[in-house]
Amino acid sequence: MPLKTPEEYINSLKKLNLVVYMFGKRVENVVENPIIKPSMNAVAMTYKLAQQPEYEDLMTAKSHLTGHKVNRFTHIHQSTGDLVKKSKMGRLLGSQTGCCFQRCVGMDALNALSMVTYDMDKKHNTQYNKRFLTYLEYVQENDLVCDGAMTDPKGDRSLAPHQQEDPDMFLRVVEEKKDGIIVRGAKAHQTGAVNSHEIIVMPTMTMREADKDYALSFALPSDTKGITYIMGRQSCDTRKLEEGKMDQGNLMFGGHEALVIFEDVFVPWDRIFMYKEYDFSGQLVEQFASYHRQSYACKVGVGDVLIGATQTIAEYNGAEKASHVKDKIIEMNHLNETLFCGCIACASEGHKEPSGTFYVNALLANVHKQNITRFPYQIARIAQDIAGGLMVTLPSEQDFKSELTGKWVQKYLKGKKDVSTENRVRILRLIENLTLGTAAVGYLTESMHGAGSPQAQRIMISRQVNIKEKQKVAKKLCGIDEK
Repeated sequence: MPLKTPEEYINSLKKLNLVVYMFGKRVENVVENPIIKPSMNAVAMTYKLAQQPEYEDLMTAKSHLTGHKVNRFTHIHQSTGDLVKKSKMGRLLGSQTGCCFQRCVGMDALNALSMVTYDMDKKHNTQYNKRFLTYLEYVQENDLVCDGAMTDPKGDRSLAPHQQEDPDMFLRVVEEKKDGIIVRGAKAHQTGAVNSHEIIVMPTMTMREADKDYALSFALPSDTKGITYIMGRQSCDTRKLEEGKMDQGNLMFGGHEALVIFEDVFVPWDRIFMYKEYDFSGQLVEQFASYHRQSYACKVGVGDVLIGATQTIAEYNGAEKASHVKDKIIEMNHLNETLFCGCIACASEGHKEPSGTFYVNALLANVHKQNITRFPYQIARIAQDIAGGLMVTLPSEQDFKSELTGKWVQKYLKGKKDVSTENRVRILRLIENLTLGTAAVGYLTESMHGAGSPQAQRIMISRQVNIKEKQKVAKKLCGIDEK
């Protein structure tokens, strides 16, 4: 069976020889590193739930290539039902982990490439789709985690890739060989990169002919020679190095991002899915982005956790019966369920592409993501409002457990008489984690900038909306005849 268990996944990571740096030093044991491990645990949950009968329908699918049961994160969507299940799976995992679980980017890259390689072959008589399907079967049969790498550093945003003072600001081919190519550059903000078996590279923007050396898509094992990972910092990240766990808020799960360096890396031809076909770079970016904007169903799941935590602290504070608190909880749920409407709508309105892959409704996917850039911030604001200032002024766990100060912390941070001070502290730390700490990277900042900036979605909305048809109907109803 191609489905890995969580233990098999973790053991597979131990076999990788990744070059990872954090705080200026190489990480010797990536799997056991206390800052990285919570993010690995979150990915492991995608394997755990796939093993559980009650989640089998959401977490697994039947491969259209082999007929085998595969993890849905390696599946190519074969119906609008698959797209809906993808959204529901994202919400489920967000609610189970309270963070980013890091496999969506790879899933979205696979699905976008399944369409673009097919279309390129039709136009250019290339063999990319055959290569891709061979690669896809390998990913499915080994139940691999793929890191989808699209975002380049970009350098001076006013200049095209070929105009940059430093040509490596966009990943590019620097040499062509008989058996493959040599590439150089970097990919930024790579979610879950060091928890991945494979890295799938895509262009970051629409390329013109002058930028054809940057119009590249390929896949490599994550520990390929020449690939280096530099871990990004997150707010409160070093709390994971402390002896206690209470101050972390989320005791088991988290996320991570990395800057991924490609220093003259060799890519064999059979792993290349786009090579200078600049005329398809825009399609790949757009279709990947639409899929990935749908994937922000995960924020609905994290929102479920934050709403649950907010209701809990209201009860612990003895404020749950106040009318304004009740109304604010209603508003949080309204906003969160509105987000869920968006991801279900763009899935339900999806359609079949010539390749056979089902693609989301791009307009609704971009509307959904535009709401994601706003509503989680409003939900977080209400959570902080109800939680109160203690969320950010709590003494440390060490003070809580100290023989000298613990008695005062226990006494003066008490809420309702039937709620322990420790439980009150724990739920406040979770809210802090979700709205200000490490999880806030995935819930808030990623909601703003993940899958493209808010303006990128607005541009796509303007392109997808048929404004002429809206004008036509309006003019007809009021009797305007411009013939």
